[in-house]
Amino acid sequence: MTQNLNKVINNFVHTKNQLVFFIKVTLVFSLLNSVLGCTQNKAELGSPENPIKIQFVPSIDAKVIEDNSKKFKDYLEKNTPYKFDVTIPQSYIAVVEAFGTKRADVAAMNTFGYLIAHDKYGVEARMTALRHELATYQSMFVAKANGPIKKIEDLNGKKIAYVDPASTTGFIIASKTLKDKKINPKETMFAQKHDNVISMVYQGQVDAGAAYYSPPAKNDSGVEQIEDARRLVLAQYPDVKDKIAIIDLSEPVPNDPFVFRKDMSEDMKVKIVDAMMSFVSTKEGRDAFFAIYGATGLKKAVDKDYDVVRDMLKAVGKKPEELLKK
Repeated sequence: MTQNLNKVINNFVHTKNQLVFFIKVTLVFSLLNSVLGCTQNKAELGSPENPIKIQFVPSIDAKVIEDNSKKFKDYLEKNTPYKFDVTIPQSYIAVVEAFGTKRADVAAMNTFGYLIAHDKYGVEARMTALRHELATYQSMFVAKANGPIKKIEDLNGKKIAYVDPASTTGFIIASKTLKDKKINPKETMFAQKHDNVISMVYQGQVDAGAAYYSPPAKNDSGVEQIEDARRLVLAQYPDVKDKIAIIDLSEPVPNDPFVFRKDMSEDMKVKIVDAMMSFVSTKEGRDAFFAIYGATGLKKAVDKDYDVVRDMLKAVGKKPEELLKK
């Protein structure tokens, strides 16, 4: 009886060991198949199964961006060996975080969003937008044309209107310019909008103001027209060009960049940059780019180009996160 019991026990142990071994082998093969399957399913970036993901920041009506960004997609697919997927995220912040989760490979970003994305995820600026053929923008200081303020040094001890503490041209750049020149206004205030700044100077409520500057442009008839913040009040003050003078401009700051995920291959980046710049050099591309961002061209760029913005923020005690629009 004891022998039979021992035999039963031994058979049970042997069977159990075989079962455990079988389970272990099955799990190993299952894991290997899973890993190999993932590797095989990981399509090459730029292929139809894994297209290059481009995001256009929300700047205007989404339908306008969608229609015109499709023209970018079509041109890029015809002029590079890659496939693309273009999306329009909900916010500037969403674009930044998309690089962290690899849901974005290329994006048109605003400057402050880029600084954050570069710090967090190593995103690289490779192109800068051109407006009025310029890769930079500036603030302007204005005062009454017939008043005592003729140059920027005359702002010392005067009352100045800015736009908003988060406005790049209406405060950040302008205040840094004054700080660099050791000019100390007696009083400052925030008018909330660029046109309000111009109106306050026109009405004599302040001695001077800071707002955005764009160089003048000629219309179809060849007549030069103002494109800076003064044009916002032309209907209200038709003589604003004669009554309000630009007394100085701030240092130039680079326009918004086109950026790339850091670990994309250099060859891929070069091909995409060349194709994009080629597209915006055509009438269709220029029109599409202008419709989306009010820009008409692209210029190659590097991260170092944006050091001036970093220095500017340090000087005025601001962080990019404070200025990134939701």
